[in-house]
Amino acid sequence: MNRKLTIALVAHDKRKADMIEWALHNVKFLSNHDLVCTGTTGGLIRKAFEDNDIQHDNITCMHSGPMGGDAEIAAMVVRKEINLAIFLIDDLSPQPHEADIQMLLRQCRVHNIPIACNRYSADLMLTSTLWDDDSYVPMEPKYIQFERN
Repeated sequence: MNRKLTIALVAHDKRKADMIEWALHNVKFLSNHDLVCTGTTGGLIRKAFEDNDIQHDNITCMHSGPMGGDAEIAAMVVRKEINLAIFLIDDLSPQPHEADIQMLLRQCRVHNIPIACNRYSADLMLTSTLWDDDSYVPMEPKYIQFERN
C-alpha cells in the first residue's frame, strides 16, 4: 500500500484483550499507518507493542470512551480524517455512554467510512485489495427518496 491510512481503534473493556491480540496479529499492516485510539485502548496497544519490541511511532490517544473519546473519533470521521474504524463492542454489557457509541457507528455509516465490529470483519477489511487500488474511489452514499412505480 502506497498511502498511509488513519485507523481508529476502539474496544470496550471486555473486548480490550481481543483488540490487543488482534493488533499484535496485524502489527505488520498497522505499523505502516497512523492509529487513533480511545484513551485506555490506545495505552494498552502502545504497551503491548513496547512489550513485544514493536516500533510504532504514531499512536494518538483520545479521551477514554466514557469521557468523550468515541465522540472525538466521530468528529474525526465527519472531517474525513479517519479511513477505517475497528470498534470491538461488548454487546453483552450495558454501556453508560451508549449514545456516543451509536453516534460513532452512525457517523461511519453516514460518511461511508468502513467500520468493523468484530475481528473477522476487521481482518477482511485489512486484507482488501482495494487499499492498494489507486483507481478505486468509494461512491458517496445517495440519500434520496426511492420512488416506487
